[in-house]
Amino acid sequence: MLTSQLCAAEPAVCILLIAMAQVAGREDGEKTTALKDLLSRIDLDELMKKDEPPFTFPKTLEEFEYAFNEHGQLRHTKTGEPFIFNAREDLHRWNQKRYEALGEIITQYVYELLEKKCNMTKAILPVDATVDEPSSFIYLSPNALSNPSKLLVLIQGSGVVRAGQWARRLIVNQDLDSGTQIPFITRAMEEGYSVIVLNPNENYLEVEKKPKSSTGPSPTEPLEEPVEKKERKDDKDGKKRREFYEKYRNPQKETETERIPIRENGSSEEHMLYVWDHFVAKAAAKHVFIVAHSYGGLSFVELMNHRETEVRNKVCAVALTDSAHSMWLQETSKSTQDWMHQHCCNWVSSPEPLDTPLDSMLPDCPRVSAGTERHELTSWMSFDSIFRFFGEIVEAKKDEEAEETFNTVTTRSSSLKNKHLDL
Repeated sequence: MLTSQLCAAEPAVCILLIAMAQVAGREDGEKTTALKDLLSRIDLDELMKKDEPPFTFPKTLEEFEYAFNEHGQLRHTKTGEPFIFNAREDLHRWNQKRYEALGEIITQYVYELLEKKCNMTKAILPVDATVDEPSSFIYLSPNALSNPSKLLVLIQGSGVVRAGQWARRLIVNQDLDSGTQIPFITRAMEEGYSVIVLNPNENYLEVEKKPKSSTGPSPTEPLEEPVEKKERKDDKDGKKRREFYEKYRNPQKETETERIPIRENGSSEEHMLYVWDHFVAKAAAKHVFIVAHSYGGLSFVELMNHRETEVRNKVCAVALTDSAHSMWLQETSKSTQDWMHQHCCNWVSSPEPLDTPLDSMLPDCPRVSAGTERHELTSWMSFDSIFRFFGEIVEAKKDEEAEETFNTVTTRSSSLKNKHLDL
């Protein structure tokens, strides 16, 4: 039954099967020779016509025939359906490349939202970058460095996400609110925060790899004849078959590239340290708050390892969402562990209701449930809880400052009264 179906679908396959059956009764050596002869006479390209389409994809959402509706959901402009990953069955690699092409368009779309909707501007990194060297950027609110009150710093996790994104998957399959940092930015601005959006995954410039110069003999030089012609023929046949199977498995060879790292921003940890030294540490804000998702939490702990005193003096609170940090593996100091236990909270993926306290097996900051078991959703699900956490810290700081002011005024009044009595 299966053989008849194959023959109906691919006549060349049928021919191959019949020929193989004909040699089934021969000796092993004869079988090998006959099969080699058969393969040399059959056009192998005719055995399979299911070649991948070219990796050429639309450059805009309009060309993709997708758009975000009023709810921030990505929908097909003609059918109204959500994004379909498997646009072509049995072509997983092509579907993945198509998804990545759409992701690059969405990255640019989010940049536009940051600039137009949130009124943020780019700051180039390194700050002294030349025209010819690779560079990256972060986003700053208009008063990011001058606001004397509060500053919010946003750090995403690792991967393909860029400035302004928590998770590409959520942007494509759910909505902009859950997948981007824009709700955090707009609410922060409404509550008087200035904002800095980091870009920790923009670490290198990818360029096409230059072909290596040929070191073989020049065309004018005679090629040395191999010792065994039979071995040469066997090698040639084997190479032909390998090239065919490679063509079927990986029919389109992608352009070879190399990565040129961005100076002092070659990793998420370097980027975090650089932005702290050149922006956050120089900001006028008296109180700094940080939201760090996944690998962003690890980068923050590395910052603590390098700038502990500065961070403790400037940062009021840190909200982590399913953080990838490890105080033990990152060899944090006892003072860092104590500070994080008092000033940090980690909303982790869990089946428990939102904000349910969770135990930790190792010394760590307090852990509570994010109200979801999906890692990429933890930032969005804990959105309100994070701002409530920050708000409580702000009120506590106000009470401390009011008490300090009262004590200062009381001390001065007592001092003046004593002077008056002395007179």
